[in-house]
Amino acid sequence: MFNRKRPLEPQPRAIVIGASSGIGAALTRKLVTEGYIVAALARRARQLQDVCAAANKNAAGRAIPYVHDVTAYETIPALFQQITQEIGGLDVIAYVAGVQLPVGLHEYNFAKDEAMVKVNMLGAIAWLNEAAQRFERAGTGHIIGVSSIAGDRGRIGSPVYNASKAGLNTYLEALRNRLTRQGVTVTTIKPGFVDTVMLENAPKTFWVISPDEAAAQIYRALRWRLQTVYVPLRWTLVGLALHHIPSFLFRRLSF
Repeated sequence: MFNRKRPLEPQPRAIVIGASSGIGAALTRKLVTEGYIVAALARRARQLQDVCAAANKNAAGRAIPYVHDVTAYETIPALFQQITQEIGGLDVIAYVAGVQLPVGLHEYNFAKDEAMVKVNMLGAIAWLNEAAQRFERAGTGHIIGVSSIAGDRGRIGSPVYNASKAGLNTYLEALRNRLTRQGVTVTTIKPGFVDTVMLENAPKTFWVISPDEAAAQIYRALRWRLQTVYVPLRWTLVGLALHHIPSFLFRRLSF
């Protein structure tokens, strides 16, 4: 495969997990526009097909759909090998899959909690471990994990969603500390409010951006090989403030 814009340069390869809607769909479109061959993974076949078809119109790259449920952990090693063979290698992997179920302030529902941990954290570990091993051997590669500013502190609104994102943050930091010396970049993306279905469970929103805006900033982080990026950037100050609020004050907040 060769880049139509620069025919003598091979096209970069990427895997995007969680590509059927929201940030994942927007990131797939952005990467294809930039000349990537993208393996786009998601559980919802029809939506995934539509995303890939739209991305492939007059684009420099190409999106290839793979229907996959991230909680089918046992299938991931073989699927990872299949995809990297079929697209001819791998330069970037982005784990964008995530779920935030509505949880009442006095609700403790293990089924909902389990579902969020399985998708938000365990699915990420299962996929990114595969990429980490490959990139470590190759001495190059870029891992991107889309987390959330919600993982910065333990808010009262959705304890396990917060915890799953906090766990993802720590896992990505550990991968970064392991792999940086091997020439591998690991980027943690912490979005604020993005106009996706997840906003349905947010009682209050502000600074809302579109998935395309989020994807553009993620691509910037990819190009610049950044480590931790709040999306949009103005959330960096909020994140800094949250980290420095003492626990005895933070627990009094209502969000």
